[in-house]
Amino acid sequence: MVVLLCVILLGSSLASAQYLPNWESLDARPLPEWYDQAKVGIILHWGIYSVPSYGGGPAKGTFGSKGEWFWWEWQEEKLQWAVDFMQENYPEDFTYPDFAPSFTAELFDPDEWAELFQAAGARYVVLTSKHHEGWTNWKSPTAWNWNSVENGPHRDLVGDLATSIRSKTSIHFGLYFSQFEWFNSLFKADQAGGFKTQTYVKEVSQPQLHEIVNSYKPELIWSDGDWDAEDTYWNSTEFLAWLYNDSPVKDTVVVNDRWGKGCTCKHGGYY
Repeated sequence: MVVLLCVILLGSSLASAQYLPNWESLDARPLPEWYDQAKVGIILHWGIYSVPSYGGGPAKGTFGSKGEWFWWEWQEEKLQWAVDFMQENYPEDFTYPDFAPSFTAELFDPDEWAELFQAAGARYVVLTSKHHEGWTNWKSPTAWNWNSVENGPHRDLVGDLATSIRSKTSIHFGLYFSQFEWFNSLFKADQAGGFKTQTYVKEVSQPQLHEIVNSYKPELIWSDGDWDAEDTYWNSTEFLAWLYNDSPVKDTVVVNDRWGKGCTCKHGGYY
């Protein structure tokens, strides 16, 4: 009886706690019990880069050669293997956005995926909602025609998988989200000014974060692409305070530690 009362009180304190938008308060939040017990998880990188599906070469990029970094390695770093790949396989005037119509996801069966993840023993699954290319796997108003509903597969990939996982399995559903976008003009303008303005954050990244939380209720948010700017630029503490206090997943959500320059292994839900 005493043990049961303690458990109830602990759960009640987590549910009723109010967190302030500062790291001292946010870091004091207990890790939701489900994540501490979940020993196996699966993270899925899936976006336009899945069309060329190429990330290998003798010369590695800044962060190592990764398929999801293809646009950067080809257009920005101009790695020879990436340049050669495009010259050998695509017309001279082909651009990265031209890959989008070929991202059809024609074999995507979310029910089948959910059952496979369950059979593999996964306790949580994290899908890429948006990587650094800026393409969103849901219909975001801030990514006009650069999303999976208005282009490519013409379906809500995030919503479809979330529905299947929740209806077919006991797996916790999570989302990966890139804070920045390589070639977004608003981000590049903020960056050029030393991040003294927050136009990109106010018009793109923060609205998108609220969209995915309110629409898909992920119980894990894997933030990324934060490293160029301080957490104050990204409004990270304000977002996390809302997430922990008022969001539809406030009692169960778990986050990682990529919320701004210097946050890794210091701040967030887990490291």
